[in-house]
Amino acid sequence: MTSRWRWLLLLTTRRLWFRATVISLLAFASALLAFAIAPYVPAGLAKSIGADSVETILTIIASSMLTVTTFSLSTMVSAYSAATSNVTPRATKLLIEDTTTQNVLATFVGSFLFSLVAIITLSMGAYGERGRVVLFAVTILVVLLIVVTLLRWIDYLLRFGRVGETTRQVEKATEQAMRFRQENPFLGGLPLIDPASQVPAGSPVAANAIGYVQHVDMGALQDAAESAAAEVYLMATPGTFVDHRRPLALLAAAADDALADRIRGAFTISDTRTFDQDPRFGLSVMSEIASRALSPAVNDPGTAIDVIGRAVRVLWLWTEPSPDISPRHPRIHVPPILPGDLFDDFFHPIARDGAAIAEVQIRLQKAFAALAGSGDERFRVQSLRHSRAALRRAETAMTTDLDVERVRAAAATVEEAARPSIVRR
Repeated sequence: MTSRWRWLLLLTTRRLWFRATVISLLAFASALLAFAIAPYVPAGLAKSIGADSVETILTIIASSMLTVTTFSLSTMVSAYSAATSNVTPRATKLLIEDTTTQNVLATFVGSFLFSLVAIITLSMGAYGERGRVVLFAVTILVVLLIVVTLLRWIDYLLRFGRVGETTRQVEKATEQAMRFRQENPFLGGLPLIDPASQVPAGSPVAANAIGYVQHVDMGALQDAAESAAAEVYLMATPGTFVDHRRPLALLAAAADDALADRIRGAFTISDTRTFDQDPRFGLSVMSEIASRALSPAVNDPGTAIDVIGRAVRVLWLWTEPSPDISPRHPRIHVPPILPGDLFDDFFHPIARDGAAIAEVQIRLQKAFAALAGSGDERFRVQSLRHSRAALRRAETAMTTDLDVERVRAAAATVEEAARPSIVRR
């Protein structure tokens, strides 16, 4: 499991200013590289390769990169607004953290800074004839980098912020979170299947803030448990909303204030949820995209159908067997994510908002049939439960008997796929 500080560092690397700062520092160093290499450049080479024109090239780069950077920023803001209006505000965070846009903008800012530093240094007469040769070579490399980045940016702009591309990014983030929890079903701890019977009496540690648990530092919890020679029972997993009365964890021993603060410090609480350790949030965002597409203002059932297909791919990952590895934090007991919760997070809103649309209901039933036939008994039960609930909604909401019969026929395939004889496990 990632420690709290490593996780915070990971969040920092996703910020736009971080990449822009790193590339700008590299650009600044590249502009000063000529001083170190100049002594090794043959005399008279500057005139033979036209290095005297480097100042003109740098001036063009400085003026054009400032314009391109401003244009790119306005384009990004427009894409964020479009995603907020047409997809969901929860997906905007993924667009802001998109590595392609960050690398492009950082390259433009870095190129501008490189040219600015080089022009200032040239005006001071600090480079000399040999230094100009090195600067000319570095400038040519920067021009090539700008050309490649521009071509890539033009291609990416054609889909950046669009509904399909944003939905794909949400699916990718949800898939990563799902794989992480599939490989670490108990976050590296021991299973806490039935809290009512497994959790003993002890010292509950409540949150000191109100918000969502974004991250749990399992290593810090393990250290705190070892120092108290006791077990820790996790009461709030990533994605849980907590307040001052909601316990984050329970220590199966007496806990003084210092130990309680150590346990409390292992939890990162903020006002929003994140995708990293919380696959349920990703499924909720995907469901929100489909529900917005089904609203009368948008009326785009095709997007809802597309999202249902993406959710089937993501949920199918949960049917894969978890690796048989020893728990890395044997003193921490962690409740699992239940398949019923995953199904509820995604399918309930779509079944409700698309109850009167036959195409959406039929696609839902096909999704349930696929998941029922996955071979996972848990998915078979949940698929049948949601298939029957969705059918009841459709029968109530639809006004045409023909549409109802089509949905009933699709629901029958779920019953067929869920027959125990074809369940593999």
